[in-house]
Parts: sequence; structure tokens; C-alpha cells
Amino acid sequence: MSDKYDLVVIGAGSGGVRAARMAAATGARVAVLENRYLGGTCVNVGCVPKKLFVYASEFSHAFHDASGFGHTVPQTHFDWPTLKTNKDNEINRLNGIYNNLLDGSGVEIIHASGHIASADTVIAGDRRLTTERILIATGGWPNMPDFPGSEHCINSNDVFALEHFPASVVVIGGGYIATEFAGIFHGLGADTTLNYRGDLILRGFDREVREYITAQMTASGIHFLCNTDISSVELLPDGRRRCHFSDGSSRDADTVLCATGRNPNTEGLGLQALGVQLRKDGSIVADDHFATSVPGIWALGDVIGTPALTPVAIEQAMCFVNQQFGDDSRLMDYDQIPTAIFTQPPIGTLGLSEEDACEQYPQDIDIYRSEFRALKHTLSGSAERTLMKLVVRRSDDRVLGVHMVSEAAGEIIQSLAVAVRMGATKADFDRTLPVHPTAAEEFVTMRSPSRSY
Repeated sequence: MSDKYDLVVIGAGSGGVRAARMAAATGARVAVLENRYLGGTCVNVGCVPKKLFVYASEFSHAFHDASGFGHTVPQTHFDWPTLKTNKDNEINRLNGIYNNLLDGSGVEIIHASGHIASADTVIAGDRRLTTERILIATGGWPNMPDFPGSEHCINSNDVFALEHFPASVVVIGGGYIATEFAGIFHGLGADTTLNYRGDLILRGFDREVREYITAQMTASGIHFLCNTDISSVELLPDGRRRCHFSDGSSRDADTVLCATGRNPNTEGLGLQALGVQLRKDGSIVADDHFATSVPGIWALGDVIGTPALTPVAIEQAMCFVNQQFGDDSRLMDYDQIPTAIFTQPPIGTLGLSEEDACEQYPQDIDIYRSEFRALKHTLSGSAERTLMKLVVRRSDDRVLGVHMVSEAAGEIIQSLAVAVRMGATKADFDRTLPVHPTAAEEFVTMRSPSRSY
């Protein structure tokens, strides 16, 4: 068999698999290289297993809420091995699906690392693959901060392979991965502390949302240590870890999770020797057609520093295939990407934050805001509250941003994203009849601005 291809994809994550499949569907000869697991981060150590763990952690809230509705819930017991085994079975099932999708599309799957020898040659084990196009889709890998005792910590990948569930956890970090895992551990019964070196978690998101979710998580029982950094981790004789912080305080825990972001996974590819331009963080510089600084080599997904979201990588792959094997009519649009953070309660966000809107359109912004206790919690006894807000450009009534902290936030924000993408105005929201009683109806019943800039 000839080892000459039209496209060799390095990395079988969401973007790489979609690019390989769609390119093969055009008649191209395609190979995809993967040295770990099919489906990449999302399927194996990201979106899918994490959401399954979120579901598992939410049952404790449901059990607590049930008494207000007349249900007597007996003493419950959470069994970590059962959850872990069932999660593993589901991930194995998805791995098989990805394998069948690639195989059924005619893509050759090569279980090996890829080293790029030249702009048209990839070394995979003892094979030398010649190709017209090389696509790098190797994603990211958890960042582990460098401090004394970091070897006693786990990263976000390791959580899914824990043999025993810890009674206490310190989560280091303040991004969406850290906040989601803090909610998971807390919901499953661990005494949970979140340590963030800044003053407020979820940097880059709408500030009011950040403040609101911090208050909600604190009220639920999660401990916050902000404005102090991890200095060292000490392994104690009983196997526990003692975290020492820059403000002189310390805290003991069974497990310390470092969830301080992910780095572009570019090591070992041979990029520097080839002259592929990289940023300081290791991400690859790519243009609108995903071309790198070296002709013949392209890159997409988390590895190029664009929003690290599965749907982004998949859409980039579709654009790439259209550009290379189609009519070259598609460019990636990064505006108004809907996002959900599966904290507890979850966050849904779309478009501009209040701060960014005011900076971009000074003296032209109205904020519509509603905060309330959801109907469910009038009986559940839960202190959880809901926040919803619209960011509107006053001069043309255009909705620029939608933000919420609420149950089902991800489901609601997905639907609203369609309207906002179509250019919906505040008047369009006002003319829409509400579905009652729901939380989402607040988005179409807010009539007066809460504040204007």
C-alpha cells in the first residue's frame, strides 16, 4: 500500500476526526494519527465525562430539595467505583463509535505519534507518510504549575481515573475547569476548597456573573481562598496533603487538584525545527485558512489559541475541508459563541459582557437585569437564586449579550443564541410571548433598563 496521502491529520480529537471524515468524503486519501484515545479531550477527559460527573453530583441537591415536595428520602450512599465504572463503559462505547466513524469514512487510523519531518512528510513509528497537506489538531494538555510538592497533586485528566473518592479536596485555579470540578467534588460529598490567586474567579466573563456565581457557590458550602497563591504542597505521614499558601495560611486535604488551564499540545512535533511560528504559550500561529507559517502545514482547534471549545474545533474543521477540498467559501466566525459553564448552578453566556460592551460602545448601553428565587425553590428550601441579564445597544436596540446563572442555563442560552445571531433587538424580545411558569420567561418580560451607560 502506498504511503502517499492527500491529507494527514495529527490528532484524533473533535477537530481532527471531523476534518479527516469530511475530507475523506470528498474522495481524498486521508490518514489520522493518534497516540492516546479517539475523540480527544472532550470525549475522554473533558466535556463528556465531566458532564456525567456533574449529573452525578446534582443528585445530592435533588435529595435535599425533595423534602419540601413531600418526599422522604432515606439516608443515601454514594459509591465512587460504580460511577467510575459506568463512566468508563460509556467512554469506551464512544471510542468505538469514533473508530467506526473514521473507518466507515475510509480514513486510515494509525495509532502512533506523529513527527513532522518536512512540509510533506510525517514520521509515524516506523512508517514514513508523504502527503500534500499536514493538519495539526493535537489539542491541549493540562498545565501543572511548578512549585515544591506539585508531584503530590493531580490534574484535570487524573480526576477521571481516581481509584478512591476523597473526603476533602483543594482545587487550585479559577477558570471554568476549576469551578466545575469544585462543584462536582462538593456535590459528591467532599469538603471542597477553591484557591484562586486573583480576587474573583472566571476572569474574562461578565463581572456581575462572576460575583453572583461566587456567592451562590459559597452559600452552597464551597470554601474560597482568593488573593493568595499556592506556595507548596507537603505530603503528610498519613497520606494527606498540606497546602501552603502565599499569605501564610495552610489547608489539609486528601486530594489537591491543579486546574490552572491547559497548554497547547505541540511538544515533539518538530515544529520549531521546521520554522513553524509559535506564540510564547506554545500555540501555533494560523491564519483564517488555518495555514501556518510553513506552506503545506495547517492547524486548528485548541492548539491555535482560539476558544477552547469542542464546537469551535468542529466548525473550524468544516471550514478547513471546504477551503481545501470544496469551493473555499467558508471562513470561521468567532462572534457570539454561546458558552455554558457547568457550575452549580450553571452559567450561560453569549456575546459581549457588560464591561466589554461599555468599552466598545461608550454612552450607548442599556443593561436589563432580573434576579429572583425560582419557583421550584419556594418549596425546596434551597437558597439558590437566579440571575438573568441582557446587554443592549441603545442606538439600534440590538441585543449584544445575554448572561444567566440558572438551572438549565446551557439549554436556554443555546436557543437564545439563534435569535441573537439573527440580529434580534430588545423589541423582538419584548414582542415574544413568555412560556409561563418558567425561568426563561424573564428574558422576554424585562421592560425597563436596570442601568444605562
